[in-house]
Amino acid sequence: MSFCRITGTGGYLPGAPVSNHDLVARGIETSDEWIADRTGIRFRHFAAEHEHSSDLALNASRKALEMAGREAGEVDLIIVATSTPDQVFPSTACLLQHKLGNRAATAFDVQAVCSGFVYALTIAEKFIRSGSHKCALVVGAEVFSRILDWNDRGTCVLFGDGAGAVVLEASSEPGILSSALHADGHYHDILSVPGQVCNGAVAGKPLLQMDGQAVFKFAVRVLGDTAVELMQAAELPMTALDWLVPHQANIRILQSTAKRLDMSMDKVVTTVAEHGNTSAASVPLALDIAVRDGRIKRGQNVMLEGVGGGFTWGGVLLRF
Repeated sequence: MSFCRITGTGGYLPGAPVSNHDLVARGIETSDEWIADRTGIRFRHFAAEHEHSSDLALNASRKALEMAGREAGEVDLIIVATSTPDQVFPSTACLLQHKLGNRAATAFDVQAVCSGFVYALTIAEKFIRSGSHKCALVVGAEVFSRILDWNDRGTCVLFGDGAGAVVLEASSEPGILSSALHADGHYHDILSVPGQVCNGAVAGKPLLQMDGQAVFKFAVRVLGDTAVELMQAAELPMTALDWLVPHQANIRILQSTAKRLDMSMDKVVTTVAEHGNTSAASVPLALDIAVRDGRIKRGQNVMLEGVGGGFTWGGVLLRF
């Protein structure tokens, strides 16, 4: 069992869809046309006041475990990627473990913002291929609605809440073919939430801020570079790629990345219209949707890519 494969996927979006028109009705100075034309986003979901990242993760995890045919007690590794944890500590992964009724798995969080799920999946692969673990639950879960500045119409319309999960298991057949992770802290200030808890109070600004143009240019460049890197590492031509599942931030980023790779948009999974940017949850959510609607099939080559604050970026090429 020197390889590992994804055996189950799951996703969860809380509450009813919130349309662009709904945001206008709430008093945000924008329009459906402005948001849709520039980002491709038409809906997003917001968690209820009592819902936390671990709650969203629980729902997505149960669906992934069901597809994999596994019980929660069979999982020996839980990694949750999130930038919006339930609390300072313990980790959201430990809270999820408790809610699942699992008492034996290794459990911890990964914080790489929108690249978090790709980071977490790559880490889980290393654990499994080392032989130390056999069945991992890898989750991306976010409640970004809690850190949005509702007076900043350029950012608050972009994000939503959600969770996505996969079960990754030891296998005798190759599943993950190549992976790559990168970071460059020089770009830390173009996307950040520069606040912290200090002496029982919030210090700094605890709300998201972003240089949209800088993020756009950076994302298109590194997503294209990473795709080439992953295919070269697997010694496969770009034409061997069946599906690209990128971070769902902005339809224009996805279109520009596809154009740079000379790839048809028909091979790019796009779900940003339905749930907006859900940060670490966006890649596993998109993967789950495409698996469940039959687009992604067993045996196909699928690339997952993320890019987010830090700046962090990376990808995983797998045979589903």
